[in-house]
Amino acid sequence: MKELIENIKSTYKSFESDANAQLESGNKAAGTRARKSSLALEKLLKEFRKVSVAEAKK
Repeated sequence: MKELIENIKSTYKSFESDANAQLESGNKAAGTRARKSSLALEKLLKEFRKVSVAEAKK
């Protein structure tokens, strides 16, 4: 679970930097990368939910 949380943190940092690059300088490629990161975050957060529920049931 610790590895999953670290993966979520690193993916969010990537998303945040790309989203800011798009917002501040209008970088279209950064917007594409931010959208890709958001999809990855969605999958990771769903996985976190599954693992968290499983851990709570122990």
